[in-house]
Amino acid sequence: MQFDGFQPEDFNTFNIDGLDERMEAIRNRIQPKFQVIGEEITTHLSGSLGNEMFLHIAKHARRSVNPPKDTWLAVANNKRGYKKHPHFQVGLFDDHVFIWLALIYELPNKTTIAKQYLEHFDEIKQLPGDFVVSLDHTKKESLPISDLSVANLERFRDVKKAEFLVGRHLERDNHLLHDGDAFLKYIKNTIDTLIPLYHLALSSNA
Repeated sequence: MQFDGFQPEDFNTFNIDGLDERMEAIRNRIQPKFQVIGEEITTHLSGSLGNEMFLHIAKHARRSVNPPKDTWLAVANNKRGYKKHPHFQVGLFDDHVFIWLALIYELPNKTTIAKQYLEHFDEIKQLPGDFVVSLDHTKKESLPISDLSVANLERFRDVKKAEFLVGRHLERDNHLLHDGDAFLKYIKNTIDTLIPLYHLALSSNA
């Protein structure tokens, strides 16, 4: 399959009522695109990092009533799972696509990673101005990298359920999303910019 970008119907998936109906649309419309994107990212990261990386596509298996509000792929250095490891995500809500370096609450060494990030706070703040930060992967909201504060990272360190995701958003009508090659290039550029922070997280997670 060739990836030709995301179309309005992909985003409209999240307007479909019913868990089974929405999951069927996710499997048919979005996951085949995730497979192509994910293989491209996995190959790129494996080459950049010099070690094997593994693709995981969200199954939403624990859901029994409420349909998912978003869906994603993850690439991590662990074959069995990604949630307990620093990982990269690409996914979408109904109104935007996200590209993250994701450090979520299931990380066992979250406190140590947060301390490292606090020590390198100035470097994180120097990320390009269109980068954004999320403190909860289940929420759409994000803040510009320019608004990131020491207090945000301290909360990530101190609060068990706190998270830290950094990357980029693209609104659903952004022209890049309609050009598969351009969007893949954009993802790789975003990931390459985040690799130093990924290395920092891995060194803390050892």
